[in-house]
Amino acid sequence: MPGGNRSYRLKVIGAFALVYIFWGSTYLGIGIAVQYVSALIMGAVRFAIAGAILLLWCALRGRRVRLSMQEFLRLTFLGVVLLSIGNVLLGIAETYIPTGLASLMIAITPLWFLLLERLSSRGERISRRGLAGILLGICGIVVLMWPALRAGLHLGRREFVGAGLVLLSSACWAIGSVISKRWRIEVDAYVASGWQMMMAGLVNCLVALPLGSFREAHWTRSAVLAIGYLIIAGSWVGFTAYVWLLHHVSTAKLATYAYVNPIVAVFLGWLILHERITAYIAAGSVIVMVSVILITGAKHTRPSTAPEPEPVSALTGAEIGSD
Repeated sequence: MPGGNRSYRLKVIGAFALVYIFWGSTYLGIGIAVQYVSALIMGAVRFAIAGAILLLWCALRGRRVRLSMQEFLRLTFLGVVLLSIGNVLLGIAETYIPTGLASLMIAITPLWFLLLERLSSRGERISRRGLAGILLGICGIVVLMWPALRAGLHLGRREFVGAGLVLLSSACWAIGSVISKRWRIEVDAYVASGWQMMMAGLVNCLVALPLGSFREAHWTRSAVLAIGYLIIAGSWVGFTAYVWLLHHVSTAKLATYAYVNPIVAVFLGWLILHERITAYIAAGSVIVMVSVILITGAKHTRPSTAPEPEPVSALTGAEIGSD
């Protein structure tokens, strides 16, 4: 039905808007939080609280929160790869390099997605228009970073470590996302998000306890507010929208968040921190937006030899915006 297709498209657009805007703002929150608590503690508190409350909300709304052993193990694995490793590594990286540079380097994520899809026998094949969009997005990020590159960005040991952690973080995120699309997990998207976050938080706690990270944390007002914002904006809103999109759009289209998030981070820096927007930032932002349009409008196909994936029927009742 035309009306149904239009409603579905609006939900996809809305979910992308949530991922673009809220995740773009989380770089600032992470940067503030790790000044007072370790990335492990930030991840433990943020994800454990966010996951537990989301699961409680799902139970009160009558959604099925009980899992089979296979569902539990798979969601735990995904939570650890995406959040305990991928997100925490980003937090650690932001103690070595500036938040803005970290957000720009995350833009390599679409290349990880493309490489993993190419290596997979069941992977999606993006059209030339999509490939052009990915290359154009990389060019846009280079333009955004050009003043630093032209001035001669000499990476010291700390900066080198931070850059390596960001690259490893983006690789883990891409791997977890691709695996998530491959597995058929008959679980509501909100419930899946809740379990992934809660298990990731518990794993972070288990790692942080013997390291004494809780004793070293400084629970200042800024730290509490930053983690509170990350729980709401990054976990409840952004991550849940991302999990939903994983089962409704191609990975190449979903990976465009890595191009848009730096623009949001730069805009918030201008709006909140009164940072200056240069001509390079303006030009790079325009190039990135054009690349996103190319990628999202490109066709994606599967190899003819690959079997068709089974429908993820359990997610149909968990669309963004539904009650």
